[in-house]
Amino acid sequence: MTAREPVGLYGADDSGDRSPAAQREALLSGQVPVAVYGLGKMGLPLAAVYADVTGNVVGADVDEDVVEAVNAGECHVEREPGLPELVAATVSQGAFEATADPAEAAARAAVHVVIVPTPITDEKTADLSALESVARDVGANLDRGDAVFVECTVPPRTCTDLLEPLLAERAGHDEFGLAFCPERTSSGRALTDVRGAYPKVVGGVDDESARVAELVYGQLTDNDVLTVSDATTAECVKVFEGLYRDVNIALANELATFADEFGADVREAIGAANTQPYCDIHDPGPGVGGHCIPYYPYFVVNEFDREARLLETAREVNDSMPAFTVETLTREMDAAGRDLADATVAILGLTYRPGVAETRATPARPIAERLSDRGADVVAVDPMLDDAEGFAAEMISQDGIYDRDLDAVVLVTPHEEFDGLDWERFDPLVVVDGRDSLDLAETRHRVYAIGRGVTATPESASDRDPVEVPEAGE
Repeated sequence: MTAREPVGLYGADDSGDRSPAAQREALLSGQVPVAVYGLGKMGLPLAAVYADVTGNVVGADVDEDVVEAVNAGECHVEREPGLPELVAATVSQGAFEATADPAEAAARAAVHVVIVPTPITDEKTADLSALESVARDVGANLDRGDAVFVECTVPPRTCTDLLEPLLAERAGHDEFGLAFCPERTSSGRALTDVRGAYPKVVGGVDDESARVAELVYGQLTDNDVLTVSDATTAECVKVFEGLYRDVNIALANELATFADEFGADVREAIGAANTQPYCDIHDPGPGVGGHCIPYYPYFVVNEFDREARLLETAREVNDSMPAFTVETLTREMDAAGRDLADATVAILGLTYRPGVAETRATPARPIAERLSDRGADVVAVDPMLDDAEGFAAEMISQDGIYDRDLDAVVLVTPHEEFDGLDWERFDPLVVVDGRDSLDLAETRHRVYAIGRGVTATPESASDRDPVEVPEAGE
């Protein structure tokens, strides 16, 4: 990384040519050192793109294994097309390196990009400790003219009420830029998203901060840069995106619980309803997981002195789906003449979404716990994980599942690997398909898909030719 020089991107340093064209050239030529704080699933792709564009990036992460991997040109984030190659290339070119010391990174940089996690506390308030820690390191090393961009999701007013005064106090001056520039990326397509799948939203605490953010991100993205009125508006944009999805999924989930009462295929009805341009109901399922959607409602519900009844209700509905899933399995096992308390149940998928090794807030955890509490012997299969630590389940391999005398299966997360399961190798099972992803229309098993109801029974397959079931291992 090139040694740090005062560059005056924010405009405080009036020496030399500080026109937008000159600032753009300085950024692209590597004269403006960039630090990216947080090299996780979203941070590493962002840092790699910054390095590719500017040629002068240091990434900071408190995980020394991550730092060691990056400096070796290796990518610790799995299943991100193009990312391993981009990390290797930028590191080999000297455009990208990593450190476990955020203060060191801050001392070397003029543009500071923060993308650390924002979990929730046990009291369900935003845990901003990681953000505050980085802000203290950055603030202590802020030169006049530096710029700070926050990409991690935070409660509205965090930049103005918390970060701006904290940075100013640590820096001993207020001549720096601060803008909120929310990440809008999804795992599995991060590079595509960072480079411009959607407009990049930026909002500054003042006009000059917004101008610099627009200038910088205009070089990273092939899409438009959407500059909103201020940092708080930009913070709202990111939170609103998550709230919309949580409320919408809650509607889909509540409708799905009525499938049996309606005597109708709710998923089919949703699909047909969505052909009308003013309707966009999401898909139901066994619950909502991840580090985003289950957390963001609390950035509003518990951070402001006003009731948010709709958001609270949506959370209650989505949090109730694991219980609904287990109740459904219990009822379907009763219909098949089986007792859950004496059953061996396999959970397919522990991560919160397919292809992502992330288990935060996954519905598989309460499902496994409820099954275990009811006396079931619970096993789990997940190709993304090495073990089932933290789950009330025993991890087994996908091939090993055929060696277990299973009574039931609950599909929570439809990893593509599950497409290869040979269902005919199992004795008749009771299956709850939480995502309607299993092709079991003609089967010897009793299948209930959330949102559709019972989709197959042994009786529905009785008129087919009998299938010779091979022994395990054949």
